[in-house]
Amino acid sequence: MSLNWVEINLILSELELPGCQIQKAVQSAYDVLGLKLHGKGATKNLLVCISPGACRLHETKRSFPKSDKPLRFAELLNSRIVNGWITEAEQIGDNRIVRLLVRQGGQRYRLYIRLWSNAANVIVTDEEGAILDAMRRLPKRGEATGGRYAPEALAGQAAAGREYRVRDIPGPLSFNEKIEQWYTEHGGGLSLESLREQARRNCEGSLGRLSASLEKLKAKGAEFAAADRLREYGDIILANSGTIGPDDLWLEADNFFSGGRIRIRLEPRKSPAAQAEHYYEQYRKAKSGLRNIEEEIKAAGEEMQRLEKNLARLLAETNPLVLLKLLKTSKEGTASPPAAADKKRPGLSFRKKDWLIIVGRDAAENDTLLRRYVKGNDLWLHARDFPGSYVFIKQRPGKTVPLDILLDAGNLAIFYSKGRNNGEGDLFYTPVKYLRRAKNGPRGLVLPTQEKNLRIKVDEKRLKELENCRIEK
Repeated sequence: MSLNWVEINLILSELELPGCQIQKAVQSAYDVLGLKLHGKGATKNLLVCISPGACRLHETKRSFPKSDKPLRFAELLNSRIVNGWITEAEQIGDNRIVRLLVRQGGQRYRLYIRLWSNAANVIVTDEEGAILDAMRRLPKRGEATGGRYAPEALAGQAAAGREYRVRDIPGPLSFNEKIEQWYTEHGGGLSLESLREQARRNCEGSLGRLSASLEKLKAKGAEFAAADRLREYGDIILANSGTIGPDDLWLEADNFFSGGRIRIRLEPRKSPAAQAEHYYEQYRKAKSGLRNIEEEIKAAGEEMQRLEKNLARLLAETNPLVLLKLLKTSKEGTASPPAAADKKRPGLSFRKKDWLIIVGRDAAENDTLLRRYVKGNDLWLHARDFPGSYVFIKQRPGKTVPLDILLDAGNLAIFYSKGRNNGEGDLFYTPVKYLRRAKNGPRGLVLPTQEKNLRIKVDEKRLKELENCRIEK
């Protein structure tokens, strides 16, 4: 439930904003803004939230977590109104629009905070009402840079026949403190209860998927663990090669490993040596597969432990703003620090213009990256006709890989291949979802479909620039 106009007036009267200096603007999320103010010998934090159903303005004792990367609106506020003084703070009539007049040097600005449940916004204008920017850009409403905003004309137009009162929240605290406490518990999507439930859903969903995957891996591992019998089959076939005819489908012989008799399937028209080699090859593949399975089981167990620890950390967080940031900026709400993910990931990593490029240096790294670190819409590149690294460009939501980044990844694909000495080469690229593992093929080998071709001439200058973008581990 959003604040009504009577509650907004009470909050403003307690805040005593005129005469305060704006020292900092922090945008924790796209719909949460914090202003650090200093006045009358004290510092206070003003929280502005424009989230639907929880629109509000009040003082908060909680800290404002910084966004991982600067957000546009906060950057504007820090350049225009920070270090400015609030000369007036009032609500326009009874329309739930708060106007702050700010003086910074010789400039005058208006900061409008509109607390309408389904159309909340924060808008900065100059003295004439020309919009400098809006927290939510709404071009259809004219609320974008270059538009005009003058809500003073709405004064006195509130709906008739309704009486608004300050909600009754028991306790000796100020109304600002009561409102902060109330929204922490009941603030819809921004309440601690709701955010913790979201963390539970996200983490427990990931834990459920990991648990199911772990059971499958263990079952597969149990199959591979019995691989020794395949080697025994080969030995028994060789030991009885003189009794095997060219058209025999089965070999019945003594099992000199475990005792008793054993019956082994044969393939017609194959020599005993070829029959034995067939079983030896299956044995080698099973043993190799067992090593991979054991590595995956270990990795899945470690990931489950990490998820459980992160869930406990999220549930222990008492600041809803911090918890909101963690849920919005972390993978699946697990609050795994990006730096930790970079250190854990194998291969080489480069970050350029917010694009992440990953290079696997050998078959093991290629395979691990494919299994655990890339998804269907990430782009895969590989040199044509030469063995070498798999290169991946991580997808960014709503973005198409720019040509410049594609050329960077292409240069890396050629440079980390056997064809690097040629100075140029062809490569193919396709989304990861169009890769198919080669049946019974070497580790990491994939067959691409719907691939596109690209001719790359190695650019030394580009490679040097990429070296400066390399993520150190």
